[in-house]
Amino acid sequence: MVCGGFACSRNALCALNVVYVLVGVLLVGVAGWARGLGMGSSPPLLGGAFAVGVFLLLIAGLGLLGALRHHQVLLFFYVLILGLVFLCQLGVSCACLALGREAQVGHGVTPRTPQNTPGTPQCQFPPGGVPPCPPCAPQLLQHSDQALKILGGVGLFFSFTEVLGVWLALRFRNQRDPRANPRAFL
Repeated sequence: MVCGGFACSRNALCALNVVYVLVGVLLVGVAGWARGLGMGSSPPLLGGAFAVGVFLLLIAGLGLLGALRHHQVLLFFYVLILGLVFLCQLGVSCACLALGREAQVGHGVTPRTPQNTPGTPQCQFPPGGVPPCPPCAPQLLQHSDQALKILGGVGLFFSFTEVLGVWLALRFRNQRDPRANPRAFL
């Protein structure tokens, strides 16, 4: 059997889609973790990372099904949608990496002390005294920055593997199944 033949292409496409499932779960998990802990400086950005992760999971399922059945229509839509997911994931990943601490402070993560937090009881400490707890904004910014860097790095790396997935799916789509009827068209 020749490397790059039908079975090799199908196995490579299946393995790549399993990796996409893992990346989708990672993107959804990190975005949900950051959002759940309130560390996200930009809810639309975390929402975008969450949405890209969910779409990547759905597309990986479509790609697995299309590869295992060698289904022309599923592979066509897989290639089309994976190309769109590549563009979205590239944009969200670059935005995650570009959002620095200064931009996070400008986008709504402002240091809040116990005195100016709306909807919470006022801390009681002597005038001129020290508040009972340190402000948490620097810690939130550190964790938010860390979550955005993880999302951006993983998303950027795997967005370029999606180009490989598009190429591999197009190549596999145009190969003839050796087990099929030799008189069949494709």
